[in-house]
Amino acid sequence: MHPPLLSHPVITSLLPVIFLIVTGYVAGKQGWIRAGATKDFSSLIFSVLLPPLLFRTMAQTHLENLQILPVLAYLGSMVILFVVMLAFLGFNQRGVILGLASTYSNAVMIGIALIGFAYGQAGQAVLFSLLSVHAVIMLTAATLMLEWLKLKAQKSHTSPSGKPYKQAHPAALALNALRNALLQPTTWPILVGLAYSQTGLGIPAIVDRPLQLLGQAFSPLALVLVGLTLSVTQFGHHIKPALGLSLLKNFVQPILVLGLGFLLGQRGLPLTVMVVAASLPMGANVFMFSQRYQESEDLITTSVSVSTVMALFSVALTMSLAPLIDKL
Repeated sequence: MHPPLLSHPVITSLLPVIFLIVTGYVAGKQGWIRAGATKDFSSLIFSVLLPPLLFRTMAQTHLENLQILPVLAYLGSMVILFVVMLAFLGFNQRGVILGLASTYSNAVMIGIALIGFAYGQAGQAVLFSLLSVHAVIMLTAATLMLEWLKLKAQKSHTSPSGKPYKQAHPAALALNALRNALLQPTTWPILVGLAYSQTGLGIPAIVDRPLQLLGQAFSPLALVLVGLTLSVTQFGHHIKPALGLSLLKNFVQPILVLGLGFLLGQRGLPLTVMVVAASLPMGANVFMFSQRYQESEDLITTSVSVSTVMALFSVALTMSLAPLIDKL
């Protein structure tokens, strides 16, 4: 017989996640996977393995089963924290990047696996309801803000040729940002899968089986990638602000989601999944934004690492308290 502690649902859900992350960390430290191979490893996971998982799940989900109100509670928490960050730092590139860092969860690399272990396919379907709008709304909004701020900064400068920078029309910026968000591997498979589910045809077995196998490979490899990334990350001299950002992301956001969910009359599994998703660490997209716009790169790199380690505690806490949601 196993000790009672090891049979606790939180432990049985978190231990596989921790084990796979540690496996990636050790593989990176030992040089079993070269640091230079991380980019290709990431492309395999996000471009090859993730779309089949998202499409297959959403192809079996009907629009009427999507969890709109819990998603609104989550998005509401993002807006509140984002606005607070801009209020403190000002409407500038740093404010937008750090606002995104304090609100954007690693709901794909860690969230899909964790929610699957803890709450099964029903929980993943709720999470995918969030993913279907999570990236489109927040990444598009952040792109528009950052591009507008970049153009505003360029107004008083000239290009290397001595000519003024060409100004893009706001509508063109909006369309380009929306297109980029829709083409994300976290977005288009969900939308295509939802559209296919409305046909009522079902996925033929000869197609469904390879999609299932590819999707099953996603979660363990994504968690190994998290550990691999941590193994090559330098924490640098930004620990104190990184801790502050991580506390906002990992602990304050779940509280906001819970409060907004209660205001919207939500309880049960849908709200539980959203609260747990809010307790996840910062997503990799925040790092990519900081690199693209060359803003707070060292701080964001440190924050993503600190937030990932801190998630061991924030996720354990929220999952332990989750059964109380129905009783409040």
